[in-house]
This record gives sequence, structure tokens and C-alpha cells, in this order.
Amino acid sequence: MTGVYINTYSAVSNLGDDISSMFFNAIDINSNFLTLDDTVIKGEPFYFGEIKTSLPKINDEKYNTRCNSILLHCFETVENEIKTALKKYDKNRVGVVIASTNSGVDEYALRGDVDLAQIGNPAAFLRKYLGLTGFFCGISSACTSGIKAFSTARRLLSHDVCDAVVVGGVDSVSRTPVYGFHSLEILSSEQTIPFSKNRNGINIGEGGALFLLEKEKASDNSIKLCGIGETSDAYHCATPEPAGTQASRAIEFALDDSGLDRGDIDYINLHGTGTVTNDLMEANAVFRIFGGSVPASSTKSQTGHCLGASAAIEAALCCAMLDKSLNTERYLLPHRYDNVYDDKLPALSLVKYAQRADNIKYVMNNAFGFGGSNAVMILGSD
Repeated sequence: MTGVYINTYSAVSNLGDDISSMFFNAIDINSNFLTLDDTVIKGEPFYFGEIKTSLPKINDEKYNTRCNSILLHCFETVENEIKTALKKYDKNRVGVVIASTNSGVDEYALRGDVDLAQIGNPAAFLRKYLGLTGFFCGISSACTSGIKAFSTARRLLSHDVCDAVVVGGVDSVSRTPVYGFHSLEILSSEQTIPFSKNRNGINIGEGGALFLLEKEKASDNSIKLCGIGETSDAYHCATPEPAGTQASRAIEFALDDSGLDRGDIDYINLHGTGTVTNDLMEANAVFRIFGGSVPASSTKSQTGHCLGASAAIEAALCCAMLDKSLNTERYLLPHRYDNVYDDKLPALSLVKYAQRADNIKYVMNNAFGFGGSNAVMILGSD
């Protein structure tokens, strides 16, 4: 499939209120932005990646949720760029595709507005806010939602349904998924340490990322969406297939789709949740394709797991790493953990702090979710 381009992007999370601050905080060995909170699950302290920056207010009660405030913040940081770009297109030729897993469900439930608690609510909000009349939809496929949103957006462009798509992901810390992870006994009261022998679960985070996807590159800083691979193993509703067979196939499909060889990949952003089963599966899947040759890291030990927004946020961090005007020193995103690698896992090449690459041209972003949903994307800088 023909490649398309990310011409503008933004993000917000506990790491910072824009993508630049997020990237530089991520590569800073002294940074720590996870906070201990005993109010989400009353009386039980867990670490969360909570946004501390002030978020814009939304006056329309139909869309007044923290999720939409996060999404609006992402838009406002690149408002001029997006509005300028969209002037080229008819309002009915610009799509909006937003990934999310909760979409403000808790807030609507507390207000008694359960009919508004729909996955498509953030996409509907942004479409209305931008004054667009074209295609819009929400995507919810658990942890793979962010990459699935890109996959949908790319199809809208390739099949000429849209000339441009505003695509992204957003999620807030919500009691509904937090209680779910707690019931599965995979929520950690310590800071998550993916791929460590001592790992014992995830931290939940929140945040959002927004991208303008177009058919042509707008500048030398544009990032190419080179390829996407998707599979489903349907192994179990909440546990990944240990061998990672279908996850490996998703990686192979992404490589085939991009026309790249495994040796072309300069970095892998691992899904890396910090659970025993997920890290086992992903280590098997990645090692099967790459061995231990490609530098890799998980950023969830810094942001927490941002659920439906996680893959989109991590895509934004990958874009920042590829951005030669931002990442002038060619730093790779580091892997924060206790440096005690689980020797029962295949040996991956985890990125150390201040590690640089001779060249960063192609990066892979992995996402593996509940229900056996697997999605992989490859981004590149020309």
C-alpha cells in the first residue's frame, strides 16, 4: 500500500505538556513522572502516570470530559499548523479517527448521561470543534487501538474517501479499566519494570496524541507511515499466546507492507507492559524476527500504560526521535528498569540512557492487546 505522511503531530502525558518536553524528559535519566495515588482505588496506593498540566475547559456538556480536554490540548499545541493545512481541503474530505478505550465513561455515568458514553465521542467532539463534515469514527481494540486508528486513517486516504485525516488516541485515568486490571491482579503498587526478572505488573497512565495524515509530505521533517501489520490470535480474552506466533506475523506483515527488510529497522518501541505474560510473549515474538540485534525499549515504565492512547503516544515519541530538527543528537528512547533482565526471556537489546544511534531512519512501534489483537507500525524519515 502506498505510504502516507505525518505532517504535524502533538502529544501530552505525565512526561510533559508537548511532544518536545515529553521526548527530552523521556531521555533524562533523572526524570520520574509517575506518582503514587491511593484515591483511584480507595485506600490502595498504586503508581499512575497522571497529567499535571492545566487542561482547556469544554463548555458543551455533551463533550465535557477529561478525555476531550486532553484531546483539545493536543490540538491547541498544533492548531495553526492543522488549520493552515486543512484550508487546502473541503470540509467533507477531512476525516477524524480517534482511538480510546473509555472516552469519559465514568464522568458520563456520574452525570447520568450514559447515552453519551460512546467510543466515538472524542472523534465526534473534534470533528465538530474543527467544523468538519466528513467521515469520523472511534477505534477501540484495547492496547492496539492507536495503531488500528492509523490503519483506518490510511485506508481512508488510499481509497480516496478522504484527502487528509486527523488521527490519534486519547484516554484518561478511569476507574472502570483500573478496576478491571486490579481484578486481574496485574496492577502494580510499584513502578513498572518491563522485561525485568522482578516485574510484577503495570501502572496506568493517561494522555493523548494527535497527527495530521496526508498523501504528500509537507516538509523535510515529515514522517512517513511506511507500513502496518495486523493479526489476531484469539488465544484468550486477557492473556497473550506465550510463543508470540501471531505477534511475529504482525511484525512480518508490517515489514512486507513497508517493503523493508528486518535489517533496515533501527529501533523498536516495545509494547512492554511489565506483566509476566506480555513481556514473555513479546520477547519471543521480537527475538524470532530480529534476534537481539535491534535496540529496543518500552516507554511505559515512564508514562504508564495509557490504554487506547498508548500506541498513539508512543508513535508520537517515535516521531520525535526521528525528527532531525528535534533529536539533533540521535538519542534513542531509553529503557527504564532495575537492570535485572529476566534470563528466562530471549535476550533483547534494551536501550541504555544516553545511547545514541549512528542513524535513525526506520523505527517500529509494537502494540499487543487483549483478545489476541496484534498491531505493528513502521515509521520512517526520508
